[in-house]
Amino acid sequence: MIQSMTGFGKATCELKKKVITIEIKTLNSKQIDIYTRLPNIYKEKELDIRNLLSQRLQRGKIECIITYEDTDIANTSRINVPLVKDYYRQMVELLNELEINNNESILQTIMRFPDALKIDKEELDEKEWKAVMQKIHEAILAITNFRKQEGSALQSDITSRIQVILAKLKEIEPFEDDRIKCIRERIESNISEVFEKEKVDQNRFEQELIYYLEKIDITEEKVRLENHCNYFFDVLKENETVGKKLGFITQEIGREINTIGSKANHSEIQKIVVQMKDELEKIKEQLMNVL
Repeated sequence: MIQSMTGFGKATCELKKKVITIEIKTLNSKQIDIYTRLPNIYKEKELDIRNLLSQRLQRGKIECIITYEDTDIANTSRINVPLVKDYYRQMVELLNELEINNNESILQTIMRFPDALKIDKEELDEKEWKAVMQKIHEAILAITNFRKQEGSALQSDITSRIQVILAKLKEIEPFEDDRIKCIRERIESNISEVFEKEKVDQNRFEQELIYYLEKIDITEEKVRLENHCNYFFDVLKENETVGKKLGFITQEIGREINTIGSKANHSEIQKIVVQMKDELEKIKEQLMNVL
């Protein structure tokens, strides 16, 4: 069963004096690309988070955002009163020296100065971190379930399109005899315009015709195309990340379809080839989002 690279997972960790929210979003990407936004208290654990995301989610553009809400009023920011008083004294002296009378916004300005607010630096508690990590695992599990649901829809669509290609391949067969007949008639007509019929060596003509028909024979391409499609179905059933492998198989499928088209020499077969190419392009678009 394939998985999509698109997913979203969210988990909330409610501790004694704080609430931590974990949100993880994934999008399609050829390689793994991880972006994290963490509270300062968890910065030292960023490498652990990245390793976990890389191991569990494997591929895609991954965005992990952890927000931190402190519910303990005692731990909120406090004004650094001594420092603010000193700032104020210096500002008043400067305004008097410059003979500036407007001092209404002095306090507002001072509160933007460095360290005007005191925030007690909190140390990371390992028990708390274990609880947060458990919630990160829950968010990742939610993403995995989301990816599987999306993957199921993708697999259904891709499978139906491969089946269409196989059905179109069968539609070529009725035109093959007519194709050979048309080619033979065209060659005979072209020769008759240049040479008189009595001057044409029929044995040599048959030999050259057989050689030419062997050159444009599409039997091998049809067999390989069918084998590639069947192999595609087999890979879809594998329990691992198969997005890249399926991409390689579609390249081979496309190669055989193109060769059939270049050898066709028949308008109806060309139409069928165009229809197969259309289905293949839609498959390629879908595979861009397959893990």
